[in-house]
Amino acid sequence: MGDEVRPVIVNGPDDPSPPPSRGVLDIATSPQPTSYPDINTLLLELVSSVRTILRNRFIGMYLHGSLAIGDFRPDRSDIDFLVVTDGELSDGLVAALYEIHARIAAGDSPWAKELEGSYIPRDALRRYDPANARHPHIEQGGSLRVEQHDSDWVVQRHVLREHGVTLAGPPLHSLIDPIGPDALRRALVELTRSWWAPMVNDPTRLLRRGYQAYAVLTMGRILYTLEHGTVVSKPVAARWARQALGQRWSALIDRALAGPGDDDGDALDDEAVKETQRFIQYASEQCRRWSPNRA
Repeated sequence: MGDEVRPVIVNGPDDPSPPPSRGVLDIATSPQPTSYPDINTLLLELVSSVRTILRNRFIGMYLHGSLAIGDFRPDRSDIDFLVVTDGELSDGLVAALYEIHARIAAGDSPWAKELEGSYIPRDALRRYDPANARHPHIEQGGSLRVEQHDSDWVVQRHVLREHGVTLAGPPLHSLIDPIGPDALRRALVELTRSWWAPMVNDPTRLLRRGYQAYAVLTMGRILYTLEHGTVVSKPVAARWARQALGQRWSALIDRALAGPGDDDGDALDDEAVKETQRFIQYASEQCRRWSPNRA
């Protein structure tokens, strides 16, 4: 490649600041995109394999989520990635990518099942359009399939543009339009209505400790974005919410910040679930009250 290659070092777990950015990079010649050597090895394998399949349809690959925004925790975080493609991928290419992910998941890396990512065409990436939002996606511990990307991808685009880590390809600022504060708020209001609010009446997902903690931290970030019109890491938002909301939710937030521990899959007691439902209800009410004129 003719572009200049420079290494990028992502924040370590004790550094909450955004990573240094920008510049056209290539992990193949600068394989240190994160502070975790085992993750770097996995990412190098993934980039190399995806490039081999996509060839000239490959535009770039990027990290977002906790590895980009600065709150990655090895004991509970996944590895969020995005591959940008030149146009929609054929069924044959999607099938080949499916096989790549299955092979990597069956490998020796302890991080292999923590990959979560999407393959989005360059034209569709520039701004979120729900009518053009069905793309190949792999869930943590799952397999690749084509599915609808919901309004949370407005937020993911913002994180990518402002904090994303380039593994290969052009700078993300050239691929994603700026996303304003009200666009972020509107996306999270819709996500809360469609995804989180139903859990007030159906707590099935909240019965696992890991997901319950995730829900509490996510409510904190939704409330932070409603107030400030920007996105910060879940722990930063949760600590803000603990101060801003007073004692009513402090114990619930403290438990979520401490993490689920080794009993991630264990069921919670009824009161913990009900308290989480109340917090979701509170966040939902704040979302219903929001309007662009109020912000």
